[in-house]
Amino acid sequence: MVAVKYLYNQAKEEFTKAGIDAPAFNSLCLVEKVFGVNRAQLLTENPTADDSKGAQFITLVGRRLTGEPLQYILGEWEFYGYKLKVGRGVLIPRDDTEVLLRYCLSYLKGKNNRKVLDLCSGSGALAIAIAKETDSDVIAVEKSADALPYLMENISLNKANVSVVADDIFECASEFPDQYFDLILSNPPYIISDEIDTLQKEVGFEPKMALDGGEDGYKFYRYIIKEWKTKLKPGGRMAFELGEGQLDTVKTLMEAEGFTEIGYDDDLGGIHRAVYGTLTRN
Repeated sequence: MVAVKYLYNQAKEEFTKAGIDAPAFNSLCLVEKVFGVNRAQLLTENPTADDSKGAQFITLVGRRLTGEPLQYILGEWEFYGYKLKVGRGVLIPRDDTEVLLRYCLSYLKGKNNRKVLDLCSGSGALAIAIAKETDSDVIAVEKSADALPYLMENISLNKANVSVVADDIFECASEFPDQYFDLILSNPPYIISDEIDTLQKEVGFEPKMALDGGEDGYKFYRYIIKEWKTKLKPGGRMAFELGEGQLDTVKTLMEAEGFTEIGYDDDLGGIHRAVYGTLTRN
């Protein structure tokens, strides 16, 4: 038998030495996954487990020390209160994306039977939260064969009213009706291609397809704004998540294509994280 608290402390120490952020939190998450022991039990009891469980825990700690994201090791993560399955091949939902979500929810609040399109849906975090929180018909478009199983599983897991289109947003716009959607949103890839390899080790485990925004980071914004705007109803809204420093360029792209009433929202760090506008002319 092994002492769970001892393994927890050892893992926390190793994570600290390795420079992993929030070492105690990482250790506790792995303890809960392997042993089913929560923080209160760890503090007030002296839980033990068999050696096989101990070996399993040590293996997971080793994976985390290589830089593999905690979310992938756990196999799931929470976004806006909804549990989502995640793993290799799908982008990890991040708290920053709640900035875009909150804008979309505020726009849709009190409106019935709205048609919503989520481009580059990934795990389905945005599409699922919108479907669960509003009375909207949501369509999610995703190209990646690796991400699609997670998207489908998460929709089922959360019993969300989301339809999935497995296609490339650069090729399938013509298949959607014009002037149909009230809201088109996207958290697109927006990292400059040459900068991807300079990002933190954990990000290197995530799919490049979900990160690579082209040579200037605006490939997806440019295309979606120009080619998908005809799918919006007159007066419809388009909204995006932004990378740091991207607001002015995306705002200019939207204005050039007939969007007005352009606004933005910041994340907790003061970064302009979401931008949105109203289509007034096609």
